[in-house]
Amino acid sequence: QVRLVESGGGLVQPGGSLRLSCAASGSIFSLYSVAWYRQAPGEQRELVARITTVDMTNYADSVKGRFTITRDNAKATVDLQMNNLKPEDTAVYYCNAYNVRTFRDYWGQGTPVTVSS
Repeated sequence: QVRLVESGGGLVQPGGSLRLSCAASGSIFSLYSVAWYRQAPGEQRELVARITTVDMTNYADSVKGRFTITRDNAKATVDLQMNNLKPEDTAVYYCNAYNVRTFRDYWGQGTPVTVSS
């Protein structure tokens, strides 16, 4: 089992940047494919970006070119660098970790991001 803790959310003006971090503990981090999801008020949770156990990445079309996901297995962290933020990026951002051996997945508690002037 893995425990996930997100950090780095907050209030930022349009065009600004934030860096979210997901810290994992309790398991072998390299066995997990990790993703960031977000959920805006009244909307369904959607995939933002994913990084696999072999560092392959994919992004939602809405964030391509603006967001970058990276992982550090030694530190057991996955970061999401968000640049050129837009009001439509406002949401609670959640970290998800999927164990490629046990096929179980885990969620963090979420960190809110608000993009507003």
